[in-house]
Amino acid sequence: GLVLGIYSSEKDEGDAQFTSAGDAFDSLVSGKLRELLSVCGTPLKKGKTRVFHGLHQDFPNVVVVGLGKKNAGVNDQENWNEGKENIRAAVAVGCRQMQDLEIPCVEVDPCGDAQAAAEGALLGLHEYNELKQKKKPVVTPQLHGSAESEAWQKGVIYAEGQNLARYLMEAPANYITPIKFAEHIEQKLRSFSNVKVHIRLLSVLEESWIATQQMGAFLSVAKGSAEPPIFLEIHYSGGANTSDSSLVLVGKGVTFDSGGISLKPSSGMDAMRADMGGAATICSAIVTAAALNLPLNIIGLAPLCENMPSGKANKPGDVVRAKNGKTIQVDNTDAEGRLLLADALCYAHSFNARAIVNAATLTGAMDVALGSAATGVFTNSSWLWTHLYEASILTGDRVWRMPLYEHYTKQVTDCHLADLSNIGKYSRAGGACTAAAFLKEFVTTSHWAHLDIAGVMSNKDEVPYLRKGMAGRPTRTLVEFAARLSQDSRN
Repeated sequence: GLVLGIYSSEKDEGDAQFTSAGDAFDSLVSGKLRELLSVCGTPLKKGKTRVFHGLHQDFPNVVVVGLGKKNAGVNDQENWNEGKENIRAAVAVGCRQMQDLEIPCVEVDPCGDAQAAAEGALLGLHEYNELKQKKKPVVTPQLHGSAESEAWQKGVIYAEGQNLARYLMEAPANYITPIKFAEHIEQKLRSFSNVKVHIRLLSVLEESWIATQQMGAFLSVAKGSAEPPIFLEIHYSGGANTSDSSLVLVGKGVTFDSGGISLKPSSGMDAMRADMGGAATICSAIVTAAALNLPLNIIGLAPLCENMPSGKANKPGDVVRAKNGKTIQVDNTDAEGRLLLADALCYAHSFNARAIVNAATLTGAMDVALGSAATGVFTNSSWLWTHLYEASILTGDRVWRMPLYEHYTKQVTDCHLADLSNIGKYSRAGGACTAAAFLKEFVTTSHWAHLDIAGVMSNKDEVPYLRKGMAGRPTRTLVEFAARLSQDSRN
């Protein structure tokens, strides 16, 4: 099979504008493709397809996909590169059409941007069907032609990174437990000599590590579940010197969130298997950085546990002590992610951190604020924000800056029994902002960013090159951000 791109004509009428690969194929079949397109009705719109059979013996099935306008670039209103997004969406729909035709091998037109084409192909075809007996046909996309092979391979690695995060988030919580999550990431990193993985668990052998670190907030959440907690620590040494300051990535790793004693409604609770999306995205980003051999040091930290109701679970009104000594009144046991992150952020400061970036499916309020359009970013560093924002324009997986006002800090520090409450005193008002203000109480570095990814956790139909299900966002933005950081000489 062959997927070819075609641009919309500038006017309503006029000849189709093929990509260079489309032109070459049309010449190969003596203009037959252009002729057939001209008699197929209205010009091909962006994201739409036409399927042709029997045009050439090497490619019995050809899908032509609409790429939109030829010179589409960065759209300042949309905050992304529209041309790249058009390619991702078009290639994804073309490859899915080939899958419907049960064609196992598909060559893909690079469409002028082989990285975006590869991302569209692999992201568009991915689907979690591990547990089904009846599976869709496997389709292997590959680059059409020999040009741009390096960019294509880069796109493959970026997409595989996001697909790893999607796999971890989509898998049932009884399959991806804290220990299974850690082992899966360890297995993915086993082949890299410059990566070390530490799986710290509560067991007879290593009972002391999490407790010795005085991670009382993390342990208070974990104690409600029969699944033992894990603290996953990854060291990727890609920099010129292992002593160079590291980018520290921290991810919330609640592999299932029932809400604890503050139990969630049963409707939709199954989606809380993906409440470890922060850990999934940061770990997948490190796997991708290692595959790309990015020239910087990265440390990944993921506190992993379940939040369950039991006789041992946190109770509303309990007070727990975090690693930095601050006491926290647990007014709502369903605001547990910030307890994990509080201790992990304190631990992150024990490294020579160039910057600390944490990701978490932290608040429903973030979903209310931005929906699935963008990840909310709270940061004390304009330098960090600029890199994240510019990275997101390239990936199409957007970020949007949110406020870290003192206004919100007062709402979590005005607490009856402890130094902090784990929810804002005005309940639902500004919930994503008060959660960020809570985390800020455990940060002393001048370059920190908190990514609230609750709104981008899953995809219904908003992102055309992702199927319905867990989205694995914003893994590619984190990778692109790390790549940009590796080229920035600023310390």
